[in-house]
Amino acid sequence: MKRYVKLLLAGALTLALLVSVVGCNNSAPGGQTEKPQLVVGTNATFPPFEAQENNELVGFDVELIRAIGEAEGYDVQVKHMDFKSLVPAVKTGKIDAAIAGMSITEERLESVAFSDAYFNAGLTVAVRDNNQDIKGPNDLKGKKLAAQTGTIGAGYCDKVAKKDPSTKVRTYDDVAQAFMELEKGGVDAVVNDHPVTLNYIITSENAQVKMVGDVFSANDKYGIAVAKDNQKLLQDLNDGLKKVKADGTYDQIYSKWIGK
Repeated sequence: MKRYVKLLLAGALTLALLVSVVGCNNSAPGGQTEKPQLVVGTNATFPPFEAQENNELVGFDVELIRAIGEAEGYDVQVKHMDFKSLVPAVKTGKIDAAIAGMSITEERLESVAFSDAYFNAGLTVAVRDNNQDIKGPNDLKGKKLAAQTGTIGAGYCDKVAKKDPSTKVRTYDDVAQAFMELEKGGVDAVVNDHPVTLNYIITSENAQVKMVGDVFSANDKYGIAVAKDNQKLLQDLNDGLKKVKADGTYDQIYSKWIGK
């Protein structure tokens, strides 16, 4: 009988040790539970929202998504991808979310869901500083236009070309290439998000570019893309965005990258 009791006690001790080991495997060093990982895609060619400096991803969007992730208990990993591949990657689950100065559009909403809007951008027209012919979007018909591939700026250029087939449209993976083509005289105007164009003019040495006309497409709002069936993540992102706005973190990030 005593031997039977000893065997039971030994078995219970072994089971307890196994449970302890399993528990340790689900914990980070120090006994803390590991944070769930959030893999986020971006396209680091769109300063001040995302860029690469010294092999590091930086910018408004990068800091914002990390702040949102921290507020909601995620370990955020941000990776650079082609802009046009972001929505398909979210849709197929290759990444959990995408933040890349991405406008919330009806077309994109057919493939993915979006968080609450976190930025209102608007479009602007940029021309060479000696250009006197183009004074705003109404003067773009019949001109050579440039924009970044897949953006609403490119979509606007395509609309102009549909109305006037003599209009030529060129798109580039990197918006900086569009501006360089403008400065070389290869195109007459660049249609792009206002804060990105402003950042290019301010930060580029001897930029021979100016903005003309008023900001248009004022309903151009950025959101964070997630898979349609990932409602838990969507709610977390919206909750995190509310938190960073309420505690002043959003304003600090905005001041650092936009309000210079």
